[in-house]
Amino acid sequence: MNFDDYEQLPTTSVFTNMTAGAIAGVLEHCIMYPLDSVKTRMQSLSPVTKGSTIMSTMTTMIQKEGIFRPVRGMGAVVAGAGPAHAFYFASYEYCKTSLSRVTPHNQLNYITSAVVATLIHDAISNPTEVIKQRLQMYNSPYNSVIQCMKSVYQAEGMKAFYRSYLTQLVMNLPYQAIHFSTYEFFQNVLNKEHRYNPPVHVVAGGAAGAAAAALTTPLDVVKTLLNTQETSVGTTKGMADAVRKIYERAGTPGFFKGLMPRVLYSMPATAICWSTYEFFKFIISNQGREFNSAPAGAVGSGRSKAGAEGASTMKSSDHHTGHRYVLPVVSSDVEIGGSGLKPRELPAMSGAGMYGALNLNTLHSDSSTTRQFDQRCNT
Repeated sequence: MNFDDYEQLPTTSVFTNMTAGAIAGVLEHCIMYPLDSVKTRMQSLSPVTKGSTIMSTMTTMIQKEGIFRPVRGMGAVVAGAGPAHAFYFASYEYCKTSLSRVTPHNQLNYITSAVVATLIHDAISNPTEVIKQRLQMYNSPYNSVIQCMKSVYQAEGMKAFYRSYLTQLVMNLPYQAIHFSTYEFFQNVLNKEHRYNPPVHVVAGGAAGAAAAALTTPLDVVKTLLNTQETSVGTTKGMADAVRKIYERAGTPGFFKGLMPRVLYSMPATAICWSTYEFFKFIISNQGREFNSAPAGAVGSGRSKAGAEGASTMKSSDHHTGHRYVLPVVSSDVEIGGSGLKPRELPAMSGAGMYGALNLNTLHSDSSTTRQFDQRCNT
């Protein structure tokens, strides 16, 4: 398998992009989930979280609520991240490929494709985000993903799972526009040939995640409040209400609560996500190419030598004691000795029903050995 045979440009199938995207999404969220729990806690308006740091928040969670508290709610993420990221990457690659035929402006292409991918991704992931964040909150009354889902639906209805959808779009549209544009920028600078290059994918993914996360943190704080509906501040009805409550409780710095864990989460998370996505896309697409090319290699070395390589291939066998008949329909080669051999094409020969008629490029001479072999072949 040669890395030089792979191009990062969207030449792979939708199935490949969806499969690689689903694996990348699940892996990214599972590895980085504890830090995401810390970020959610630090964005809370509860007095308990005031002045806390990443380490103190993590330590408090483990000491007071158990060692598994930082990973509580991961099941919801695993259930949602797979399909969400599958459609996320597939739609992005499809739009990027389609738009490249229409417009020469790459940045416009990247941003438009990112918008389409985000609309689809967030529609799938928003309900799981609500469940996840409610399980992550301090003194969460929910014991499991299923219980949380049932309780929220019974108490608040289906709208509770999409209460923050508009805010999430307002946040994620610029986030993904920055994210994909930054990633493609580093790809174009560091990987001009657009080949599979793991170090570049890691660097470009990390830089894209850090830049996008830092610039969209205020909107993430608003989204967290809408998702969690903290009882200490009463029911939060919409984005404007969330902005007002955050400002009243914490002032302007309140909109940047959890900035550091958000950046520290997004930078390795996007690096993992992009490198995993590019790796599995490379593996799957190359396996497909090898599978599709296998029948050609299985036909027989004699046929490929005569038809594709010609005289140069014939020279490569001169070190043998004699020339060789190679019949694709038999399991072994038959050695023919003698001199004065020259190439010709035998008439079409009917093999067993599964092979059909074959045209064989082979060698012959006027020797009695060769004439006897020809007679056996024609009978």
